[in-house]
Amino acid sequence: MVINNHQQWFESSLGRYLIDQEYRYFDQAVTNIFGYNAVQIGLSQFNFLRLNRMPLHFSLGLENRVSVRAAADFLPIQSNSMDLVILPHVLEFNHNPHQILREVHRILIPEGHIVISGFNPLSLWGACRCLKSTPKEYPWNGNFIALSRLKDWLKLLDFEMAGGRLSCYAPPFKQEKWIQRFSFMEAAGDRWWPISGGVYFLHAIKHMHGMRIIKPGWKNCFNPKARVAPVAQKLNNKISAEEQSSDRPNLTDELNKP
Repeated sequence: MVINNHQQWFESSLGRYLIDQEYRYFDQAVTNIFGYNAVQIGLSQFNFLRLNRMPLHFSLGLENRVSVRAAADFLPIQSNSMDLVILPHVLEFNHNPHQILREVHRILIPEGHIVISGFNPLSLWGACRCLKSTPKEYPWNGNFIALSRLKDWLKLLDFEMAGGRLSCYAPPFKQEKWIQRFSFMEAAGDRWWPISGGVYFLHAIKHMHGMRIIKPGWKNCFNPKARVAPVAQKLNNKISAEEQSSDRPNLTDELNKP
């Protein structure tokens, strides 16, 4: 059976396996991020902000069950107003992921947080996507973005990496029994092949460049050859000149002599 609707895919055994791993990471990542406003863009049927303690949570996307219905690449949100933005599997299913990251950078306050999840092309999941006979099926119809490329995009936008991990090391089997049999690969993957997880997570912080403080040149101030010697020499020259002028006879006195 070909699954074109991503909602149907998440109800399958493989989809539930993925969502369990997603909840495990997002719950841990967003718990200690503080602020006032947080938004989840995409996959609104799953509340990945459930353990975050900010007073305002809302979801945004093109689905029916969202707080704000809008496209991710043109966000109707005020600039510098959000403390946290999470993007669960949004970038690989959009034609302009760079624009989405620029919009997220715009709406985040300085030192705001972004948490991203995506499918790793350098994994068994990525290999399955290349070998699929039906590439239009979700999630294999997405444009998987390499982790190194995504990090470069974030660095260009002045994001600093704050954390992350990889998950879903088991092969993407459709049947529950095979997923259970290969569950041992979750613990072994983090230790033996950490870059080959089917899903990666990234946590980054927006930084703003401030003014540059120009400090005085303290090194030259305490250089005795550069500072003390010229001043002392100048003072000695002044004293010598005064002594010479005091020894020189006064012209008025000479004229008044009898």
